[in-house]
Amino acid sequence: MVNYFNDNLVQTRNNLLKEISSLKSDVFNNKPNKEKWSIAQVCHHLVLVEQATIIAVKWGLKENNRMNKDRKNIHLLLDRTIKRIAPKIVEPDEGPFEVQQIIDMFHDSREKLMDLLASIEDQSILMEISVKHPSFGELPLHQWVEVVYLHEQRHIEQIKEGKSI
Repeated sequence: MVNYFNDNLVQTRNNLLKEISSLKSDVFNNKPNKEKWSIAQVCHHLVLVEQATIIAVKWGLKENNRMNKDRKNIHLLLDRTIKRIAPKIVEPDEGPFEVQQIIDMFHDSREKLMDLLASIEDQSILMEISVKHPSFGELPLHQWVEVVYLHEQRHIEQIKEGKSI
C-alpha cells in the first residue's frame, strides 16, 4: 500500500513543484481579488492540509476506531464546480511567501507523512480505522492519505489558472 501512496504522492507533488518552482515572487503572491487566494496561499493551504492529515492519521492509529470502514467517493474533490470552504485550521496565512520557503515546507511535510506511513508495520490497519474528515465525515485512514494527492491535483488546476491571470 505504501508504494501505491508513494507513487501518487510523488507524481502529484512533482507536478505541483513544476508549476511553482520558476514563479517570480510577485506572481506567486498576487491575489486576483479579496476573496481569492494567491498561488502562495494555495500552496501554504496544501502544506497545512498535509500536516493536518499527519495529525489525523496519528490520532486514528492511537484511538483505533474501527467503526466505519466504508470507502467514500473522495474523487469528488477533483470536481472544481463543487466549491469547498477550507476549515479555519487549514486556512493559509496572508503571506507574502517566498517560493523556496514553500518548497521547503512541502519537503518537510511530505517527509513527515512518508516517515509516518513507513513506520506502520501492518498497512492494512489504514483500511480498518476511520477518523472524521471535515468534508467526508468518517473516513478510513488510507483515504485520508489519498485525499492529500487528490486535493493537490485539484489545486494544481487552480494554480495553473492563477499563473495565467
